[in-house]
Amino acid sequence: MVDEMQEEGEKKMNGKEWISNHPRLAAWAVLALGMVIILIVSARNVGLEALQWAALIVATILLAGVCVWIIGWDDNDEEEETKVAKEEA
Repeated sequence: MVDEMQEEGEKKMNGKEWISNHPRLAAWAVLALGMVIILIVSARNVGLEALQWAALIVATILLAGVCVWIIGWDDNDEEEETKVAKEEA
């Protein structure tokens, strides 16, 4: 079924290729997973209701995304500096 959905000439991507093609999404997923695990372990005996847990988990995942996005700002600055240095040389 998956083979039928892929276009001709397109190969399947393994995990390492996907991570190298999408490093920020991979970082977001790993960071979010770690943060959610820490949240669950630290707040397991607080007595939160299901909707409160859901809201905290969603907020934690979004916060992880913002963190990766902010960290990515520095990557863009380094790439621009490298481009400028190559153009000047």
